[in-house]
Amino acid sequence: MRCLFLLILFLISSCAGEKNSENKPVIGLDGRVFSAPELNTKTKARLDSNLAIAQNNFDEERSEENYIWLGRRQAYLSEYSKAIKTFSEGIDKFPESYMLFRHRGHRYITTREFFKALADLQQAAALMPQSLEIEEDGQPNKLNKPLSNTQFNVWYHLGLAHYLKGDFESASKAYAECLKVSDNDDLICATADWLYMTYQKIGMKEEAQKILSSTPADTMNIIENDSYYLRLKMYKGLVLPDDLLKESTENDDADLALATQGYGVGNWYLAKGDTTRAVEIFRQVVNGKNFAAFGFIASEAELQRLLKH
Repeated sequence: MRCLFLLILFLISSCAGEKNSENKPVIGLDGRVFSAPELNTKTKARLDSNLAIAQNNFDEERSEENYIWLGRRQAYLSEYSKAIKTFSEGIDKFPESYMLFRHRGHRYITTREFFKALADLQQAAALMPQSLEIEEDGQPNKLNKPLSNTQFNVWYHLGLAHYLKGDFESASKAYAECLKVSDNDDLICATADWLYMTYQKIGMKEEAQKILSSTPADTMNIIENDSYYLRLKMYKGLVLPDDLLKESTENDDADLALATQGYGVGNWYLAKGDTTRAVEIFRQVVNGKNFAAFGFIASEAELQRLLKH
């Protein structure tokens, strides 16, 4: 009888272990449960291969770098809770790792855990060095040239976490710091876009205009952040909002473009006082598929705030 009891207890424990090892779905701010997006065969094979390499490296040596890359590779396959667990285990082993805090903070944004994201990213900001460090890309751009640095990524995601919570004062301060470490046109473009929107939110119209004036619309060399560049052009009146929405449907990654461009256009209408049109566009964005995109999450947050009133 005792053997039977122990066997049952073992099976229950095993099932619980299997359940805990599963990747948990992301829950949207409106309570929806999101499933991982379907990937084409080529992309899935590439991401699976990269994850296998990261897992093999991790199994050979549980170094800080290998914790980072295993978590990043898991996240690229939408295994966000697994990635957070990996980063957390890494932080337990390397408690001074600003990179592990930076990456876990990013993924807490993805899972809509904004307070946890803030805590991690603030810790990363406190721990990171002042001298800029190039951050290697997990998904290289068309030039296979990393453009971002660790300091940019920490301030950028910290600003976003504040922004999504609706703390625009704190967001503006983080983005102002981010602009200081934006050392190429792609980074300047992305930071200027969010800082411009943040200043608009808190009524700092003059500061918002200065941001636009400092980002020339025709001389920036953009490699990655075309969507943010187009949004800046829209703010300047060089691109019509509806044309920007139309262009997003013709993009190679239409789901990401809809989230990014859609949020910018919706927020533009909101700033102009056209709440009805803004809500229509935000709803269009959150009916898309790229639930991990920042524009998607920001659209969710806007709808939450608007529909409460």
